[in-house]
Amino acid sequence: MNLKSCNNVETNRYELEVQVDEKTFNDALNRTYHKEIKKISLPGFRKGKAPRAFVEKYYGEQVFYEGAVNDVFPIALNEAIKESKLEVITDNNDFEMVEISKNGFIFKISVTTKPEVNIANYKGLKIEPKNPEVKQEDIDAEIKKILDRHSRMVTMDKAAENDDIVVMDFEGSIDGVPFEGGKAENYSLTLGTKMFIPGFEDQLIGHRAGDDVDVNVSFPEDYHAGDLAGKPALFKVKIHEVKGKEYPEFDDEFVKDISEFDTVDEFRKDVQKKLDEKAHADVAADIDNQLMEQVNNLLEADIPEAMIEIQIDEELRAFNFRLQSQGLKLETYMQLTGSNPKALREQFREQAERQVKIRLALEKIGELENLTASEEEIEEEYKNLAEIYKTDMDKVKSVISRDGQTKDIIARKAMNLVRDEAVVETKKAVKTTKTTKAKAAEKVSDETATNAVKEKKETTSKKKPAAKKTTIEKPAVKKTTKAKKTETKDAE
Repeated sequence: MNLKSCNNVETNRYELEVQVDEKTFNDALNRTYHKEIKKISLPGFRKGKAPRAFVEKYYGEQVFYEGAVNDVFPIALNEAIKESKLEVITDNNDFEMVEISKNGFIFKISVTTKPEVNIANYKGLKIEPKNPEVKQEDIDAEIKKILDRHSRMVTMDKAAENDDIVVMDFEGSIDGVPFEGGKAENYSLTLGTKMFIPGFEDQLIGHRAGDDVDVNVSFPEDYHAGDLAGKPALFKVKIHEVKGKEYPEFDDEFVKDISEFDTVDEFRKDVQKKLDEKAHADVAADIDNQLMEQVNNLLEADIPEAMIEIQIDEELRAFNFRLQSQGLKLETYMQLTGSNPKALREQFREQAERQVKIRLALEKIGELENLTASEEEIEEEYKNLAEIYKTDMDKVKSVISRDGQTKDIIARKAMNLVRDEAVVETKKAVKTTKTTKAKAAEKVSDETATNAVKEKKETTSKKKPAAKKTTIEKPAVKKTTKAKKTETKDAE
């Protein structure tokens, strides 16, 4: 197998011409023959016993071509990519069979590559850390959340409000005709969650148990069920119950029940301590957000749409996982929110674009600063991942590539470098101050930024994000020259 040519056909797009030699193709034909022969019957032979030569003579020389091409294609493509030294993005790749015979075959394939990236002036970025002060009202708000978690829903004789649960029967119709999926009995709906069609929940507010309510709404224009999209509907609603929250008394007895403390005063002090810790962590996170926003603005790159789409796929997989952990399917979520796959993808586009730009920027900074990952660091990365996922380290290595681990480490080092070289600006002082070791280690009240940056650096040095494993799957190649496509799913 060899790469015959590699041509840049457009921005971030290359066409590779690859030749598979006779021996490699013949070996693939043999493998395909042994795989398929069990299903083949030939006159004069028992089923699955006909020699390859007889099968090819009877059905034609090309009978095993498709299977053999599919068999050898991934290896041939990956070797060609390595030889081309291109950083290829897993994408829909245009495939064309140029010629094929028992002597081998030649194919062309267009691949998308990572873009050329430029970035400068990433040292000395200016940041303004938040004030981590915790006020009494913050403590009160946190205690209210705790009381809310220990509240219980009870049936109340009152008009429904936001956050109340309404137990109801409903049936929807359009022009007097009920539609499928528009009816339910004893359904519990929490008002204010916006889980139903826009306007539905609002029309229940102010009503009580026993009320019959006519709810008039219109389905969104992009509603996933096309026959309902944009149509006005009437829901006949019968309210059976209105349930509200009953809160416990915040006293010493309550504190003893839910914590290791004996008094309200001790509990409040612990709440304040935890809020202080969170506030300092938030300062560190905000510093990174400020820096990454500036780094994104400094990045110069013509980013392929494929990179954005791949990142959207990852964001959606993570979102779907979170829904499943709450016992909700993605399809059900879209139905309840009146969304559809296209609209849902658009919701994640901005976030995906930011993630792609951050990664490209950090990788480029790592390259410019000659940052590296040692063997010890890579092994430590694998060890930590094995502990996190409670699995064998060899299994982690089989799923996550060494190259991916290396890039993750370098990106993290690049982030630390940008943070260490940043300059802190405060509202108290007009002039900018810098430190020698870590300029971002100045702080609003002399210690906050220092501690925040230090804590953030320690956290990120231990944090082990799963690297993306880049692979390219084979296309279902036909004996014709019709273009096929490949697509890859990243390892979860």
